[in-house]
Amino acid sequence: MTKLVLTLCFSAGILSSQTLKILYQGGDEKVLAQLQAVSPKARVIPVTAATVVAEIADADGYIGVMTPQLFAAQKQLKWVASNSAGVENQLFVPGAEPFRNSDIILTSNRVVQGIEIADHAWAMLLYTSRGLHVFQEHKRSETWQPRPYPGIELRGKTALIIGVGGIGTQIAIRAWAFGMHVIGVDPEDKPIVPYIDRMVHPDQLDEVIPQADVVFISAPDTPKSHKMFGAKQFEIMKQKSYFIAVSRGGVYEMGGLVKALDSNRLAGAGVDVTDPEPLPKGHALWKFNNVMITPHIAGRSDHDAERMAGTIQENLRRLVEGLPLMNVVDKKRGY
Repeated sequence: MTKLVLTLCFSAGILSSQTLKILYQGGDEKVLAQLQAVSPKARVIPVTAATVVAEIADADGYIGVMTPQLFAAQKQLKWVASNSAGVENQLFVPGAEPFRNSDIILTSNRVVQGIEIADHAWAMLLYTSRGLHVFQEHKRSETWQPRPYPGIELRGKTALIIGVGGIGTQIAIRAWAFGMHVIGVDPEDKPIVPYIDRMVHPDQLDEVIPQADVVFISAPDTPKSHKMFGAKQFEIMKQKSYFIAVSRGGVYEMGGLVKALDSNRLAGAGVDVTDPEPLPKGHALWKFNNVMITPHIAGRSDHDAERMAGTIQENLRRLVEGLPLMNVVDKKRGY
C-alpha cells in the first residue's frame, strides 16, 4: 500500500512538472483563450475533425468527443473532457469498449447544465398544464375565447422525476417550490432533502408511475436505463397526466408516448429529446397540438457556455497540478 501511494504521488509530481499537450475541438475562440490562460504547464491546441487524428498521438488531454478512431490513434491520453452532460455517444457506441475499459479519465458537464434544462422542463410543463397551446391557436385566428379553460394548478400534484442527478435535482427544487409532492427514481441512494418526499430505485418504477401527475425524464441513456420507460409504463400512467423528457430520447419508448397521446391518456407532453433524433418530418408526434417539441436545446442559455467552460478550466488546472478532477464519469455505468 505504501509503495502504491508513493508511486501515485511520484506520478502526480511528474505530471504537475511537465508541460501537457491538450487538444481542444470546440471552435469557440473565447473558450480557447480561457483555456490557454489556465496554466503555463498546459499547451492548449485547437483542432478540427480534419486535424485531430494527427495531433492526438502525443496529447495528454482532449476536450471533445472520443471516438474509436481517436482512441486507436492516441498513445498517452490521461483525460478526455466532454462538453455535454451525457456521454453515451462516447461509451456505448460500436467500438467504444477499449476506451470504456481504459484508465483514461472521462469528465462531463452533468451538473452544470441542470439549471437551464430544469427551466426548460418547467416551461414545457407550464405550457401544457396551463393550456397555452390552445391560446397559441386562438392568437393565429385572432380569437378571444376565455372559456372553456383547460388549465390546472400544480400545487398538491405529484411529480415523478426519473434520474435525480444534476438535472433531476434542479427539477425537484422547482417542483417543491410549486407545492408539488416529489418522488425521485434513481439507482443511487440519495441524501434526505426537503424538496424530495420519497426516493425509490428503478425496480420500483412501475409502483410509483400511477401516482404521478407529471413524469419527468432526466436520466442518462445507459445500457440499464435505455427504454426503461416503455409501452407498459405509458399504459399505467395516471389519466390526464403529463410527460416531460429533457435528458436523452433513448430513455423512453417513442411508440408508447404516441399511443398514450392518441388515446388521450396524457393531457400533454413536452420533449426536447427524441429517438430518433432529429425527429423526422411526418412523424406522428408532430401532429399533437398539446405536445411541445424543441430540438435538443434545453441545455442552452445565456450562461451555459461560461459554466461548461468553467468546469473544463478547473479540471485543466487540477490536471496540471496533479489534483483530483471534478465530474468524473464512471465509464462502466455511463454517468
